[in-house]
Amino acid sequence: MDMIASLTRYLRELDQPVITDYGFCLAVFNFHREKKYRNEKIDICGQFPLYDEVINGIVTPLIDRGIIAQHRDFPQGRVFQIIGNQYLEAGDITCTVDPFAYVSHLSAMAYHGLTNRLPKMLFISTPPSKDWKKFASQKMKKDCKGYLKDYLNCQLPKLININFAKVQKTQITMYSSIHLGAFKNVQGRNLRVTTIGRTFLDMLRKPDYCGGMRHVMDVFISFAPQYKRLIIDDIDHHGNKIEKARAGYLLEEHCQIRDAKINEWAKVAQRGGSRKLDPERPYAETYSERWCLSLNSD
Repeated sequence: MDMIASLTRYLRELDQPVITDYGFCLAVFNFHREKKYRNEKIDICGQFPLYDEVINGIVTPLIDRGIIAQHRDFPQGRVFQIIGNQYLEAGDITCTVDPFAYVSHLSAMAYHGLTNRLPKMLFISTPPSKDWKKFASQKMKKDCKGYLKDYLNCQLPKLININFAKVQKTQITMYSSIHLGAFKNVQGRNLRVTTIGRTFLDMLRKPDYCGGMRHVMDVFISFAPQYKRLIIDDIDHHGNKIEKARAGYLLEEHCQIRDAKINEWAKVAQRGGSRKLDPERPYAETYSERWCLSLNSD
């Protein structure tokens, strides 16, 4: 089996709609190093290929044969669509191009069935630039299986954060947060979505990305009784004092939920002019004494 045939088979077996230049060159590099794919020998001669050799000798023939195609929503040569593979939705493509990104906020709410609003844009969370580069460095070391220096010596592309604003005609809203995400991998797809508990916490952190605070309140009223354990546990472990105050107020006053952990949150509630139920709206005089919170959602 030659290299073109091996890569064709490899690409067809990927559970993803696209592949980046890094992912493609990594596969070529590992095939050269191991000289086999799924225990079947690959006929390879010579040293590891340089980048130009990969483009001219492998990428171009695969494009000509209709196996891959340049994806129009990304910079030239960065992302290729795998013709015939499933899940061409914007979320799957985005989570493939950015290996540390995940669907969040209103888009995650829609995925979990928590909202009847259909987002016109896709909300995606990804680590801050510094953390992203650190994670990328760690991933490259793992991907190259101890041969990272050899990979880089071939002038092959590094794993980088590719900039894009739209995928499949869907506008992408990127949210970068210091908070590490809690997400689940969707079985059989290259898609990651925030967990139920983290989705509710994100509603309190960034309600304007979740349909606004009034919509968030409606979602809490409708679904918090069903998911109260997941919500309380995630907020207890990962929420700060103001997020716990917002959650406690909504859970007690609007959802009629009582819990020992919620009582603990109330004990550490702090007064302060900036403590508001809706972080995006002005301070209001209406006030919750128990939660030391301006009720400014109306």
